[in-house]
Amino acid sequence: MDTPDPAPSPASTTSSPSAHSIRPRRVSFDWQRTPLHWIPDEPTATHVINVLHLLLPAGERWFVKVFKEALPLVTDPELLKDVKGFMGQEATHSVQHSYVLDHLAEQGLDTSEYTRHVDWMFDVLLGERPPAWLPVAPREWLRFRLSLIAAIEQFTAVLGDWILRAEGLERAEPDEVMLDLLRWHGAEEVEHRAVAFDMYQHTGGTGLPRYARRIEGMAITAPVLLWLWGVGAAYLIRHDPQLRGTLPYTLREHNKAVRKGLLPSWRELGAAIPRYLRRSYHPSQEGSLRAAVEYLATSPAARAAAGAIGRAAAS
Repeated sequence: MDTPDPAPSPASTTSSPSAHSIRPRRVSFDWQRTPLHWIPDEPTATHVINVLHLLLPAGERWFVKVFKEALPLVTDPELLKDVKGFMGQEATHSVQHSYVLDHLAEQGLDTSEYTRHVDWMFDVLLGERPPAWLPVAPREWLRFRLSLIAAIEQFTAVLGDWILRAEGLERAEPDEVMLDLLRWHGAEEVEHRAVAFDMYQHTGGTGLPRYARRIEGMAITAPVLLWLWGVGAAYLIRHDPQLRGTLPYTLREHNKAVRKGLLPSWRELGAAIPRYLRRSYHPSQEGSLRAAVEYLATSPAARAAAGAIGRAAAS
């Protein structure tokens, strides 16, 4: 098993620059042959993972919007370079996951009723201006939303590390295109695991208020994500045209999938929270950058994207 990468120097309290360059990869995927239940005979595990496609198109567009608002506050040139790379990766993730929603709709599973609520949450509730009932200064509203992104990215890094190591999922012989999408995305989440945290630390003020807001961000993010995931999985299973309401989403079915290695364990996800709450915490300890880069070097979609860039440069 890969060991975590070395911790950054404690001398830096804002960014943790490294020699590794964060850059978007303009990948594409062909969904024509991907079945609705892309993990064979495992509809619960399939749809629990499919919740990613419900949340990420709007969520990652929102990440980019919030970071764009905060760019004028960044004074560290290395962090600014990483942030721009992060924004490019997140924009690509949003687009590719939205294509999966189109594919689900083509197979008779319309997700628009659910995603309308997700769009409203990110675009309106967490938009550029705070809700009228919440009197907060614009700078504090921006810092609050950056704290939410940093907390969300804690979970995406953990999930990215899990999907790269998910031997049980691989043994289940899932659709190869979907597995590549998830592992490409997971590898990039590990690759940029520290950027949102560093962005928040750099722009979120100083001392105890910055740390307290970081705790607040996680205190809101963890239960909301759990609720969105449960509701989303139940929605997908209930509207699955192949199930026709015969299989409800239950913790028992979920836990069966966990025991098979098809989903991350509750313990693995829950343990990410106390790590994040440590005052000395830094996300460079999540997963292995080496494993992420190795997968990106072999991913069919990432290799095809790199080849297309090389051909364009040579012409």
